[in-house]
Amino acid sequence: MTADTNKIVPHLWFDKEAKEAAAFYTSVFPDSQIISESVIPDTPSGDCDLVSFDLWGQRFMAISAGPYFSFNPSISFMVNFDPARDKNAAEQLEAVWEKLSDGGVPLMPLDSYPFSKKYGWIQDKYGLSWQLILTNPEGEERPPILPSMMFTGENAGRAEEAVQFYLSIFNNSEKGNMAYYPAGMEPNKEGTVMFSDFALENVWITAMDSGLEHGFQFNEAVSLLVNCDTQEEINHYFEQLSAVPEAEQCGWLKDKFGVSWQISPSEIDELMGKNATTEQIARVNQAMMPMKKLDIETLRKAYRG
Repeated sequence: MTADTNKIVPHLWFDKEAKEAAAFYTSVFPDSQIISESVIPDTPSGDCDLVSFDLWGQRFMAISAGPYFSFNPSISFMVNFDPARDKNAAEQLEAVWEKLSDGGVPLMPLDSYPFSKKYGWIQDKYGLSWQLILTNPEGEERPPILPSMMFTGENAGRAEEAVQFYLSIFNNSEKGNMAYYPAGMEPNKEGTVMFSDFALENVWITAMDSGLEHGFQFNEAVSLLVNCDTQEEINHYFEQLSAVPEAEQCGWLKDKFGVSWQISPSEIDELMGKNATTEQIARVNQAMMPMKKLDIETLRKAYRG
């Protein structure tokens, strides 16, 4: 783990496009690069490509593991183009929008809105969605890219509850902005969350409610990977977050809102990364497969053989 900012990492599940998508995204956003690529052999999905990459200061992981989950806008990525950080922010936003538009579908057209002079929401050619916004340079500074949760359907109206819940579980947490829908914005209910942001382990995330009929919910296509330095930490996050026993597998869990998390030892990179041999990766993977909550010591033993 190279920095605090990598404590919570968005994890993207692709059918077989993880490497291609990582190459595409690192070409779209400034200051971006592939960090590592490896193959996890003999999983239930066959051999899986695993890619770690940085986009404009935000670490991501992506895996090619079969056609089981599809991206939807319940978790998108808010991209802040801040004129206080870059005087060409508006032009930069348009350039990124144009690249993401290649094979993509606009969900909200790039336009001027009451909350921003320039904003658009787009689903890219892989189905992942991005909200590009020209931010108010007077506002509090936020990182360029933030995971963004939308609470819809049976979850609509629970964004504030979710923010409080996550803040109570994670260390180095901070409550940011919280804006509510006023009356007259049906189907959004007055007093539910129009926009909020909060930091968990120094990673900023946004959350909002939507009363519109979207027909999607959180799923495993985008999960949040928590890198833990100790077994105690793994135990804490796993036990506090897990609410769906049948979703517990290989460190994965679902919380009471349906958001998927992976609670993982931060040294997993060492145990299954580019410096591990194919045999070591296979042994660690075999040890991990039957586990629900991950056990660091058992994984280390498998690595050592």
